[in-house]
Amino acid sequence: MAKEKEHKSHAQDVRPPPPDAGGMSTGVALIGFILCFLAGGAVMWGYDSHRMKAGGGIAADGAAWSDADSPIPVTAKDPMWGKRDAPVTIVEFSDFQCPFCSRVEPTMEQVRTTYGPDKVRIIWKNQPLPFHDKAKPAAEAAQAVFLAKGSDAFWKFHSTAFKNQKDLSPESFEKWAVAAGVDAAQYKAALKKAAPKVDEDQQLANKVGARGTPAFRINGVELSGAQPFDKFKDVIDKELAKAQAKIAAGTPKDKIYVEMSKENFKAPAAQKEEEEEEKEDTKTVWQVPVGNSPVMGPATAQVTIIEFSDFQCPYCKRVEPTLSKVMETYKDKVRLVWKHEPLPFHPRAEPAGQLTLEARAQKGDKGFWDAHHKLFESQPKLEDADLEKIAEELKLDVAKVKAAIKDHKYKKDIDADMELADDVQASGTPHFFINGRRLVGAQPYEKFQKIIDEEIKKVDEMVKKGTPAKDVYAELMKTAKGPPPPEKKQAPPVPAGAAFKGPANAKVVIQEWSDFQCPFCGRVGPQVKEVMKNYGDKVKFVWRDKPLPMHPDAPLAAEAAREALKQKGPDAFWKMHDKMFENQQKLKREDLEGYAKEIGLDMDKFKAALDSHVHKAAVDADDKAGTDIGISGTPAFLINGYYISGAQPYPKFRKLIERALAEAK
Repeated sequence: MAKEKEHKSHAQDVRPPPPDAGGMSTGVALIGFILCFLAGGAVMWGYDSHRMKAGGGIAADGAAWSDADSPIPVTAKDPMWGKRDAPVTIVEFSDFQCPFCSRVEPTMEQVRTTYGPDKVRIIWKNQPLPFHDKAKPAAEAAQAVFLAKGSDAFWKFHSTAFKNQKDLSPESFEKWAVAAGVDAAQYKAALKKAAPKVDEDQQLANKVGARGTPAFRINGVELSGAQPFDKFKDVIDKELAKAQAKIAAGTPKDKIYVEMSKENFKAPAAQKEEEEEEKEDTKTVWQVPVGNSPVMGPATAQVTIIEFSDFQCPYCKRVEPTLSKVMETYKDKVRLVWKHEPLPFHPRAEPAGQLTLEARAQKGDKGFWDAHHKLFESQPKLEDADLEKIAEELKLDVAKVKAAIKDHKYKKDIDADMELADDVQASGTPHFFINGRRLVGAQPYEKFQKIIDEEIKKVDEMVKKGTPAKDVYAELMKTAKGPPPPEKKQAPPVPAGAAFKGPANAKVVIQEWSDFQCPFCGRVGPQVKEVMKNYGDKVKFVWRDKPLPMHPDAPLAAEAAREALKQKGPDAFWKMHDKMFENQQKLKREDLEGYAKEIGLDMDKFKAALDSHVHKAAVDADDKAGTDIGISGTPAFLINGYYISGAQPYPKFRKLIERALAEAK
């Protein structure tokens, strides 16, 4: 994706960032609110306990240390993951009630996984936002756990709190504290002392300009929102190189953070000045076709607003009054076009979308918009019973609505909208194109008004010069910016004997670099199954090993799968593959032997192969082949060289497969 300015908007939902995922989310600040950032990403994914403990951090009652001389001071009073003298320090300002803070946690896990405690340490700072009523009590509870038992206990509590974000309550906090290893009486005593540190963190956050969450300072470099892993990686890699140079020049390791943060940190006033110089690009006109989408307003309107939206997204609901005001103010001068973009972490968005499309099929565009209004009124109540009630109120054929939802009747239409969203880099919702000009997030009316007024003036000139009003949008699209070409990498040859599915001589080859212990590799399984269901006779799907360094069980698991392949061929390999992904928390040696028995392998040969690591060289070769072409995370795919990074939705795969098939003819 094209590299646009980092988004500052809190007022949009963004796809949860997959590991090593490319792309950029854009946006601007929502006036009147300092909302939580996303992104990107979502369902909260848990941590592996051994990673949460890696490097440990200094407990509150352990040896004191201080980096108070930094413009973003951190000390032993802060929860820490990683080693004290790690060359890169990430200070995370966060809020336990913020959904976007929850969604960035998988990315933070990917940071831990990729770099480890020797290279990166993570410092937690509290920034409970005022409109999250449970955030400050949660922050104080977490701080109490830290005061009582140190960093390890804090991170356990932290993980539990984000996994159970809907259950934030004093009773839950005490229960989670005990589960983290803190005696109940100890917790209650520490809780009385926790508030001052939370207040101190908030004061620091406001001082350094971290007014929204999540917000990060990486050796002092600002990164705001639940950005994808690649955004973190770009900054971390640069900071690692600079830190290593300083260490080589004689800077003590335990002074690196102070020195680097002093160099990198920019006061909020300086940041604001830079932002004024680098305003979000609202001038570029993007090629966004209306297609057969639901429309409100006449084809002769001077301005066409195309909205990518999601019925479960709270920010999409929040922008509705603004859109109503736009339509009431401009009347026939504006038409509004809806595009579906149900985000992966909103499971009820797609069924809601099915309802609206069935309503449209039964009652036309008016039926669609009536259903659209009802759904946003009902949000967050979007379960099956809620949707059926809405269908009844709209006097729809409820049986047909239920069938459409069950059978995903309009899946192709929704997928087509999602593909278009990917093409035009509409990675979050709500996302607007006003005569092709981008506006991101639940922006205030004035933001829409400014662009609309400019476009009306421009279009009036076009009409004066002879362009029929009904053809204006088509004329604008003729010179608009099309989607950038998808990223490509030089695909290495498939090794002889590699495990694969599909025809051996298929013209399209999909290579997946994966790791049996990586949770994101497990989560992309449904997309891979859908690929094979729809394209299994047209593509060759190849497995490539890339066990990540912070997954201690992954290398032996990779060797176990290769031994299954050696003994009984591809069928045994994929059986072992499925067994291990179904049981990702059980990949120790004894577990692998159990799976080998289940699929009928020769156990003497299996044990001997694992003992002598006969397949290690092949696993390492796959790993190196990925690294050599710039693949650093998993899962990663090459489709005849077209690159997909992370557990992306199926439409992304389909689009690139179709492109590769067309080129292979």
